Amino acid sequence: MNRHRAHFVLFLLTLVAACLLQLMPLPDLLLPFRPYWLGLILIYWALEEPERVGLGRAFLLGLVGDVLQGDLLGDQALRLAALAFIVLRFRSRLRFFPMWQQSLAVFALLLNDRVLSLMERAFTGAPIPPMSFWYAPVAGMLAWPWVFLLLDDLRARLRVHEA
Repeated sequence: MNRHRAHFVLFLLTLVAACLLQLMPLPDLLLPFRPYWLGLILIYWALEEPERVGLGRAFLLGLVGDVLQGDLLGDQALRLAALAFIVLRFRSRLRFFPMWQQSLAVFALLLNDRVLSLMERAFTGAPIPPMSFWYAPVAGMLAWPWVFLLLDDLRARLRVHEA
């Protein structure tokens, strides 16, 4: 398999894994702490291979997430497109941050995602979510170093097998 195709397969597999992690059942106690896996994977690929992630792909991934979770169609699509835009816009800075600063940046990005979700809820007349609504960005910030290192390791192993 050539290099381009192998990287594309890895890209697709990580997106499928993120969708499965979003659907994974959790006990009610842990449900508010579920990181936004689609957002984390999208951030990683936007930082490392921006040619694979554009606003259109982010929007389509969001539509898939909406359909899988039964959300309002376009909710996650809008949020992921905004997330991709911000990451792609500031990629040159974010990419070279130390890991702890990247984690803080990911926290800010995921917090922005929650604010967009809150705005969407306000426009549709949905009730204000409980305080636990804000726990997921913290969980995403804590998961970011592990997600980054795991995906970076997979990409490095792919490069070694190609050589």
